[in-house]
Amino acid sequence: MAQGGKKAAKTLYTCSACGASFAKWSGQCSECHSWNVLEESLAPATSAKGRFAGYAGTGGQQVMPLTEVEIEHEARTTTDSAELDRVLGGGLVEGSVVLIGGDPGIGKSTLLIQTLARLSVKMRSLYVSGEESPRQISLRAMRLDLAVEKLKLLPETCVEIIIAVAEQEKPQVMVLDSIQTMYTELLQSAPGSVSQVREATAQLVHYAKRSGTALFLVGHVTKEGSLAGPRVLEHMVDTVLYFEGEAGSQFRLIRTIKNRFGAVNELGMFAMTDKGLKAVSNPSAIFLSRQAEQVPGSVILVTREGTRPLLVEVQALVDESPLANPRRITLGLEQNRLSMLLAVLHRHGGIGMFDQDVYVNVVGGVRITETASDLAVLMAALSSFRNRPLDQGLVVFGELGLTGEIRPVPNGPERLREAAKHGFKRAVVPKANAPKQPIAGLEVVPVETLAEVLQIT
Repeated sequence: MAQGGKKAAKTLYTCSACGASFAKWSGQCSECHSWNVLEESLAPATSAKGRFAGYAGTGGQQVMPLTEVEIEHEARTTTDSAELDRVLGGGLVEGSVVLIGGDPGIGKSTLLIQTLARLSVKMRSLYVSGEESPRQISLRAMRLDLAVEKLKLLPETCVEIIIAVAEQEKPQVMVLDSIQTMYTELLQSAPGSVSQVREATAQLVHYAKRSGTALFLVGHVTKEGSLAGPRVLEHMVDTVLYFEGEAGSQFRLIRTIKNRFGAVNELGMFAMTDKGLKAVSNPSAIFLSRQAEQVPGSVILVTREGTRPLLVEVQALVDESPLANPRRITLGLEQNRLSMLLAVLHRHGGIGMFDQDVYVNVVGGVRITETASDLAVLMAALSSFRNRPLDQGLVVFGELGLTGEIRPVPNGPERLREAAKHGFKRAVVPKANAPKQPIAGLEVVPVETLAEVLQIT
């Protein structure tokens, strides 16, 4: 027993990949099966007396019927950026914690200092930097021509000091760049370790909920593109946003992965300029920069990102393969789904591409995750295979089943109205998605089976 009758601090081993904790060290995490990812940390001290004192009539939280819970309307503050407001669910919520991840240099710090500069006009704002010096941040603000007279800056990495300063300044919105550089004095491990990231985030989240401060956290990403640190970090915050963008492209996409105050899978689009990130209000117009003449292997898909219908171009290239196992390569789509669609085409359409290389690309770097892209991928591949261009004013969407049926997708009327707004004249859609009332200027062709699609293509 330790001196003074105190129990020795208990040691845990935490996985840096998934956040699971274990009493003993091992070479492989039994939860996520990653190797050499367990790091030593101290277990938080708990007291049974303290934990259950509230239920002994000493003023703790009590059980209550759900109908007696007081409901207040969530007051949202606009960030003066329509695209950022969209991915946040309509604006900033008091006491919310937003985690923003993305590749280095993609524009996370640029977006946040622009947002904080705009908000500082009407809200008390604090920018906490753990990576860049005040001079670097000042130079960036000058280059972006931002009005930062009321924006306050704190270069600090200790969480206890940050919270103490915030208690005095009482900011309504605060940015921490980045959470991997922060540390708490309660732990001895290095900044960026699993235990430091988790404990620092827990203290900051507690402060945000207690004070009502809207908090932005910048997070690093791993080589695989996921947020660095334990997965528990994503569960602790209210909103998780991911920056996406191709190298060399001026366009940046922000995708909502988690949002307790709005819809998930919302998509916001920005263009990187010499004056920072500018919101793109009509992304469909950018993705539809098609060639002047018709070419085989190209079709327009009406997809849906969150609550927004989006028109994107799907291109396919089918070419004879010199390999025993032909290539199946996709960019912006799931590769296994392409293999499935080609199998359905062979089984129920009688068209085999087993000796052909098939390449499919979504123009503009957009990643499509919904099954409504099946019909577009299939028609683009058929167009390239037959070397027969599709109509210039054609749009498609629909899911293909394993039995060759064309299945409906959600929000069909909204997709058709978006296509008509951009001047498209013809739409091939599942029969169940055909509108009850005709849409002016748009001919809707409903299909039920793969055989009907082959007649059109």
